[in-house]
Amino acid sequence: MLIQVTNQKALGLLHELQELHLIKVLKENYTPVKPKLSDKYKGIITKEQGDDLKEHINQMRSEWNSI
Repeated sequence: MLIQVTNQKALGLLHELQELHLIKVLKENYTPVKPKLSDKYKGIITKEQGDDLKEHINQMRSEWNSI
């Protein structure tokens, strides 16, 4: 079972449960392998949308640099 703690109070509760021998923590500070962003978002937008986004980003950058 893999649990992601989103609140530090929950981590305290887990430690208390362990002290009461209700649960046993097998691994602490487990870091799952994160996929590359390119793999994670591959296929989300079409090539045309990507080209439009790239053009828009370049336009914003040139506007920002002209300030």
